[in-house]
Amino acid sequence: MLCHRLRDPRLRALILLTLVLAAASSVALAATRTVFVRDNYFSVKTLTVGRGSRVSWQWRGALNHNVTVKSGPVRFHSRTQYQGSFSHTFLRAGTYRLYCTLHPDMKMTVVVR
Repeated sequence: MLCHRLRDPRLRALILLTLVLAAASSVALAATRTVFVRDNYFSVKTLTVGRGSRVSWQWRGALNHNVTVKSGPVRFHSRTQYQGSFSHTFLRAGTYRLYCTLHPDMKMTVVVR
């Protein structure tokens, strides 16, 4: 029955459009985002990204800091540094609570959908 309906060019076009829009929305969520690590704060408090997105932290200050997962589906951490960058690709959905181990009040959250 479905094969017979797929002969209708309007239905095929609708199915194709639906697949293209679904793929486009996934690509739009999976992107690279930048967070600046300043002296004693992250430039973003909360960041929402799609699975597969890459977040890059770029140091812009004079003090040493790091990026460490306090809680979340996957643990990771950067080295302690005062310049340079660190990136992580988020493959698992969930809420990641991050902080700097040198400055525990320096926090941010990444929500991965």
